[in-house]
Amino acid sequence: MKVLPFKIPKPESAALIFQEDLEPFFYDKLHQHEEIQLSYIVKGEGTLIVGDTINYYKSGDVIVIGSQLPHVFKSDQELHKQSHMISLFFTETSFGKDFFSLDELAESQAFFKRAKHGFKITSHETKIISLFKRIKTATKSERFIILLQLLNLFSISDYKSLSSFIYEKTFSVIEGERMRDVFEYTMNNYNKDISLESIANVANMTKNAFCKYFKKYTNKTYGQFLNELRIEHACKLLLSKKNLTISDIAYKVGFNNISNFNRQFKKVKHLTPLIYKNEYSHNM
Repeated sequence: MKVLPFKIPKPESAALIFQEDLEPFFYDKLHQHEEIQLSYIVKGEGTLIVGDTINYYKSGDVIVIGSQLPHVFKSDQELHKQSHMISLFFTETSFGKDFFSLDELAESQAFFKRAKHGFKITSHETKIISLFKRIKTATKSERFIILLQLLNLFSISDYKSLSSFIYEKTFSVIEGERMRDVFEYTMNNYNKDISLESIANVANMTKNAFCKYFKKYTNKTYGQFLNELRIEHACKLLLSKKNLTISDIAYKVGFNNISNFNRQFKKVKHLTPLIYKNEYSHNM
């Protein structure tokens, strides 16, 4: 299955693409596409990997994913049996090579700079979501106006970057399939013991070749990536499973001992698991 590069289905003459995903889970294969993606998560939650960074998405999130930025949504079907997302797709040249360079659109440059790393909106959510809700029934010209309004709001809103590292080149199909297999295996087995030999076998590479390959495309070691994925799942459990002890959670997400879990958690989140749970529980 050729997952990377990924083509967004569109009418031949369309410059701005509207897409509504209403499925048990979002498309869950690692992929990248030329179009910039603006998405509102109406319903659903789970893990979102963008570039080199593991994030968690939930209902109400507004997410921007930049051009050719590898990403994958892994829906948590235990929490939601149905996932719903509204998206717009476009490129910097969709409306002409110099359209976004016009003086009247100078403010949008902040948006394009942020989009390279992907980002999640953390302010002006109410205004932005109200615009997304109008997209489905809007005419094509109205959608274009809504896009400009969204870009303006995205440019002035507070935000959280989704990736710290950008690999500038487009994945080849072979590279994309290999990374897809590695990510998919890891996301499905993060709570088990994954040896370097076993994950190198998934990539059909020697251990040394795999380590160099993974570092090249993610700017981190596979061990770092695996620990960060486990920690993100631990964060979700710390806030949602009040009956589990920290030790229970450590073992559930794949750590063999509590001291290593505490050490890795603090390294990733700069807080101990207990302080994290106490500080963020009120947001649930």
